[in-house]
Amino acid sequence: MNYKKKTYTYEEALISLQKYCIFQDRSHMEVEKKLKEMSMIPEVVNKIIISLIEQDYLNEERFAFNYARGKFKLKKWGKRRLKAELKRKGVTSNLISLALDQISDFDYKRTFDELANKKASSINSGSVLKNRKQLADYLIYRGWETTLVYDKLNEIFKKDN
Repeated sequence: MNYKKKTYTYEEALISLQKYCIFQDRSHMEVEKKLKEMSMIPEVVNKIIISLIEQDYLNEERFAFNYARGKFKLKKWGKRRLKAELKRKGVTSNLISLALDQISDFDYKRTFDELANKKASSINSGSVLKNRKQLADYLIYRGWETTLVYDKLNEIFKKDN
């Protein structure tokens, strides 16, 4: 099999990455990975990234803020999960802190309570211990702080005793 990978000129790669960044905000790491997949040489990778930043197609702060806000609102992720995912995408600790600080304490607590109560009402595996574990695992997987989770478990399952 004689498979030949497509090659890109600087202009083609730049246009392709502009479209990639317009579709949704991207982290610098995602753009760099995409360029490497396109077999671009390091000098051109840097040149394209600089061009994307200058033209405001690529903005790490905007990415971090939108990512945190979006995943919190749509997927109901807690701050631990948001922090881990942003870190995995190569966002700096300072930007992660700023992005998480934009989530109000009121919205955070309200979202957590709604999510925990909704999930608790859908769990019925018979045993209170199994129900507690299932709810705890669900909330912790979604990145909610363990202190919040265990306080909520005590509140919910105190009613059942």
